[in-house]
Amino acid sequence: MNPLLGAEQAVLGSVLLDPGQLARLDWLAPGHFYRPLHQALFAALRKLRTDGHPAVTTKEPVPLSWVTDAVEEASHHVRGLTAVYAHTLISACPRPEHAPVYGRMVLEGAIHRSVTEHAIRLHQAARADAFQGEVEGALHQADVLAGVLGDLARRWGSEPRPVAPASPPSTVPVAPSSVRAEQVAEDEQFLLAVLVERPKAMDEVVGWLRPSDFADPAHGQLYRCLGALHHRGEPIDRITVLWEAQRRGLLADGTLTTEQLTAISDSVGAGSAEWLGEQIMRSSISRTAASSARSIRALAENETLAPGRLINHALHALGPLDEVRARWQTANGHPAPAPPLPAPTTDGPPTARVHAALARSTPPPAARPSQRPGPASTPSAARPPSRTPG
Repeated sequence: MNPLLGAEQAVLGSVLLDPGQLARLDWLAPGHFYRPLHQALFAALRKLRTDGHPAVTTKEPVPLSWVTDAVEEASHHVRGLTAVYAHTLISACPRPEHAPVYGRMVLEGAIHRSVTEHAIRLHQAARADAFQGEVEGALHQADVLAGVLGDLARRWGSEPRPVAPASPPSTVPVAPSSVRAEQVAEDEQFLLAVLVERPKAMDEVVGWLRPSDFADPAHGQLYRCLGALHHRGEPIDRITVLWEAQRRGLLADGTLTTEQLTAISDSVGAGSAEWLGEQIMRSSISRTAASSARSIRALAENETLAPGRLINHALHALGPLDEVRARWQTANGHPAPAPPLPAPTTDGPPTARVHAALARSTPPPAARPSQRPGPASTPSAARPPSRTPG
């Protein structure tokens, strides 16, 4: 049997056997169940409790009407539910008093599904933006995903904070859309030609454009050479760029060829470096968003990851997109605002219910003052400072 299916059946069976267990499952919602049949039945059980069904308050054995009324109420919203299946759920519950533990399993499965669904939406938005040359859709979905991760962390009872996984999930590198790949490559070549022809144009892009923003690694390395010459205050022309590429070993390892450098250097360097750089940034944002989405989806599909770790690893996977977004805002003259302080929420589950959701064992007695260890220091996550390409 699928463990998640067994957990959903056990939760419903425990409530059918003991309606009082609903009071210990207030933090669990019908939408946390995977099967629509189970969603409808759990919603029906909660409605019967709200309506004051006699089975909830009686001290006598649970009447059969508790089961039949729940099935009838749920049948208004879903097909295929019978009293026979309700009794199957009852037999699937080993111990009704373990309902919070079963509910925690259901919530854990819901967290993995929710993260997967929103990662897919982010990836779809990123691909659509790449096709249209836009960024708004991907950035909006990234904000939605970040908000969902924060909400899930509160429901699970953990503190959301970016944490790098021990081993990054394996994902396929994201390439530009075939429809846009040619245009992106042309923009990169035109920008490099402009920077070689008019070195002062480096001042327009060097503050926010990075080698990693180029879709073609060879173009990114050539931009790194230009940035190094600019940083050292040395003249930029076709000879100095070729020499810098040779010093960095780019010709020896095949990253660049003399023909590529000549073709770019001999191109007509007409155009706005700032405008071309913004087009490259748009492509970089969509690629980064797609890459982050794939990493988060791979994490969510790893069933061995506990929800707290999944949420923190997913927040870490959004970090590269946040960094690119900050530079994009700088390029458009809108510095990235400081992250707002987390505000206390009033709609989240109370602390007591969070502990019930976690279904943790009873903690040991508090140690004496002399036996308590000192506070552990927590390393703070720091973003690497921006550097000019070099």
